[in-house]
Amino acid sequence: MTARARVIGFDPGLRITGWGIVEAHGSRLIHVANGELRPDPEAGIADRLAELFASVTQVIEDYGPDMAAIEETFVHRSAGAALKLGMARGAALVASATAGLPVTEYAARSIKKALVGSGGADKAQVQYMIGILLPGCNPAGPDAADALAVAVAHAHGLPFAVAAR
Repeated sequence: MTARARVIGFDPGLRITGWGIVEAHGSRLIHVANGELRPDPEAGIADRLAELFASVTQVIEDYGPDMAAIEETFVHRSAGAALKLGMARGAALVASATAGLPVTEYAARSIKKALVGSGGADKAQVQYMIGILLPGCNPAGPDAADALAVAVAHAHGLPFAVAAR
């Protein structure tokens, strides 16, 4: 019997946090679920983070992943945008750690390289590969597709580790 590992991936954001769950059975991947969390945009940052934390906690309780993977923060538009992204990452990190999940962080370029073969791949290429790697999967949106990419990238490194359990 092949061991299984359920991985939740996160593409964090204060406006939208994507999440995606895959199950690895050896080297075979199965789509479990995905979605996008959208905290109330009219609420203050503290309330949005609390809502994000509660929602991530609920997703973890509902689907019972064994581990989490999350995209690292990178400065792209401004320091302020990176700070807000970091806060959203923090909510997902703390929710995962509170649930007892080991968490691995990945640079966006390494996720793209793992899926597409190029660290400079665009969103359309990543979404295309998600469709190839997880047939029948219909991501809830681009942030959910990116979160699935994080989970798949992490799961790609699991076959040998899972088999050793």
